[in-house]
Amino acid sequence: MVEKLLSAPAFCGAKLTIHLDRVCANWRKLADMTAPKARCAAVVKADAYGTGAAITAKALYDAGARTFFTAIPSEGITVREVCPDAEIYILGGLFHGRAGTYELHGLRPVLNSLEEIEEWRLFNLGRETALPAAIHIDTGMNRLGLTLDEAEELGTKRFEDVKPFLSLLMTHLSCADEPTHPLNALQLERFKKMRGFFPGVPASMANSAGVFLGEEYHMDIARPGIAVYGGNPIPERENPMQAVASIHAEVVQVRWVEEGHGIGYSASLTATKRSRIAVISAGYADGLHRLAGSSDEKDGAHFFVGGHFVPLAGRVSMDLIALDVTHVPEDLVRRGTLVEVLGDNVLVDDLAKHAHTISYELLTGLGRRYHRVYSDGSNQPEAMA
Repeated sequence: MVEKLLSAPAFCGAKLTIHLDRVCANWRKLADMTAPKARCAAVVKADAYGTGAAITAKALYDAGARTFFTAIPSEGITVREVCPDAEIYILGGLFHGRAGTYELHGLRPVLNSLEEIEEWRLFNLGRETALPAAIHIDTGMNRLGLTLDEAEELGTKRFEDVKPFLSLLMTHLSCADEPTHPLNALQLERFKKMRGFFPGVPASMANSAGVFLGEEYHMDIARPGIAVYGGNPIPERENPMQAVASIHAEVVQVRWVEEGHGIGYSASLTATKRSRIAVISAGYADGLHRLAGSSDEKDGAHFFVGGHFVPLAGRVSMDLIALDVTHVPEDLVRRGTLVEVLGDNVLVDDLAKHAHTISYELLTGLGRRYHRVYSDGSNQPEAMA
């Protein structure tokens, strides 16, 4: 109750809006691209990429998604509470000694090693109907999954042992966001060969970027993540997805800084002329990275206010960011004005680039101090106060 009160508009300096209609529109776009050959799942790990797993998964379920992927069991349990009959796979695998948790909540482990496969096989012994699970084959990521030799031996010598519970065979693309990278075709060739050792088992390969590699990569189930949340799946191309998250931070003070004076910590940026500076209530404690700031040596990110892009002036501090609004009419930027930090004008991939990171890290790292609002497209999110 206290946490809910403190996240109300009157107690917050910035607002985070999650556009659920756009989440669903992005997912439907990807589902249309993979249909009719492949079903489209949704990856909702890391709190649905920072958007809130329970609310976002329910919206995706209502839009037609019936298969979800999370990283760990607790995330899967959250999704199960709002999607009672969905297929929920746990990408992190079968955590040691916790098979009962998966059974209790109807979760499907993605078995990443022979050891995990054996533990799940033993857990299923004596059951009339085996509990489903996926098997992950490493075709070039070199992270999780069976080696090619392990997969071939399992398929040729022990397929009958795993057949009762094997609901999905999957691999993970390493370089799909680089469409011409030779590893994409090599992984496809390897996975096709591995599928031959597990006849009749549905397969999954395409992540967000993989969906855009073409039908051959779609297999039976595609599992997009970042594209559902508005990130650009192919960075070298124009983003085909809609922006999902928007942040608006309140101006808490407007001041003039004289030429030659430093702005912010370490005076990293020196005013080259008399400048009007607006300070907003947001900072790196809200997930806005310090590297997005500016200095005398480098430009920083730009935010958007009053129809104008405005540059960050100096460092991003814990709770505050200074903006140079000298070129914006004074009546458009005052104490209480809301500045777009992220949204339709300040794109998540552009902001991430200025922060020397990626959209995944930016979205999943958004802090807890925002007044969080969910919009279905029919409602106008309320003002801060």
